[in-house]
Amino acid sequence: MKCFRRYKLLFLILLAGFLQQCTQVSNLKSGNEKSGSSYYTLEDFKSLDKIDAHFHIQSDADTIFIKQAEEDNFRVLNLNVYKDNGKPIEEQQEFSIRMIKAFPDRVAWGTTFSLENFNNDDWQEEAVSYIKNSVSNGAIAVKVWKNIGFFLKDKNGKLVMIDNPRFDPILDYMAKNHIPLIGHLGEHRNSWLPLEKMTVNGNRDYARAHPDEHMYLHPERPSYEDYINARDHMLAKHPDLKFIGAHLGSLEWSVDELAKRLDKYPNMAVDMAERISHLQYQTLTEWQKVHDFFIKYQDRLIYGTDLRRGAMDIVNNGITDAEGIKKHSHEVWMRHWKFFTTDEKMRVPKVEGEFRGLKLPREVVDKIYRKNAEKWFPGLKKL
Repeated sequence: MKCFRRYKLLFLILLAGFLQQCTQVSNLKSGNEKSGSSYYTLEDFKSLDKIDAHFHIQSDADTIFIKQAEEDNFRVLNLNVYKDNGKPIEEQQEFSIRMIKAFPDRVAWGTTFSLENFNNDDWQEEAVSYIKNSVSNGAIAVKVWKNIGFFLKDKNGKLVMIDNPRFDPILDYMAKNHIPLIGHLGEHRNSWLPLEKMTVNGNRDYARAHPDEHMYLHPERPSYEDYINARDHMLAKHPDLKFIGAHLGSLEWSVDELAKRLDKYPNMAVDMAERISHLQYQTLTEWQKVHDFFIKYQDRLIYGTDLRRGAMDIVNNGITDAEGIKKHSHEVWMRHWKFFTTDEKMRVPKVEGEFRGLKLPREVVDKIYRKNAEKWFPGLKKL
């Protein structure tokens, strides 16, 4: 009996030592996480290979953005856009081809197609032919813009939405040939509100500058829900189409509503271009919900900024010189990096109030800044 008690005492001593070691290892691991081993810091910004997957440059003067991208270790996806009064898409394509030759390790590009002859019998063939030509010249995606639903009309003068059957052969061709579609379809929900009720300053600035696109001033136009429903209907009709909803899929106001679509449409991802302020706004009152959304949907979220010379924050601040543009671009990228990688309290120009950064784990940051873009735009891997 005495021998049994001695062994029992020895066992308890050894068990206590083992548990103490486990506690020390656990504390060490916790301490390492707090010290940043599982997270990036502000100092890591330039060391990480990053992609800005929503970018607009159209002239040689705009290459100043690319210079800053080189300094900040960004690759960029330059997107062509068809607008009735915009630069001809043929000129945009020519410039984009020139950029991927001049900066092969820094720039990729996405094409578009014309809507000018939408009501002509041969328009669909024309659009597919243009896409084929662009892809043969290095385009890795196709973008459509909100003029579909805002301004485009059919032969009867009715506004045309993206679920119109005339788009089906084009979208089917893209799905069959694994060409991703980037869609700025509809608009942020704030557009249907008066200026004083909008949630972020960036939307107010844009609405003031573009009253023709401020939907509150045009009650005769479709509702916000009409645009979202048309986009969703298009996705239901084309389940094999790889779709990237620009600007958080025009569901920027609610991570809950965005999550519903990501759950319903497995071939849908979203970029965050010019809508990160809406995520920041939501963290004012629902930080944990926004944080958990990023963790759950970490494979479907793609970083982008919509940086361009005509951006409202560049225009409103009177930034025209090269150094000013470089400085502004760096500041935008750094603010976003701080929001995603730290839990520091922040203030930014587009959001009224102080909020806290999300401090996402390294693996999540790697995905939203690079891996997801490479997954959803396979052509980026060739850079």
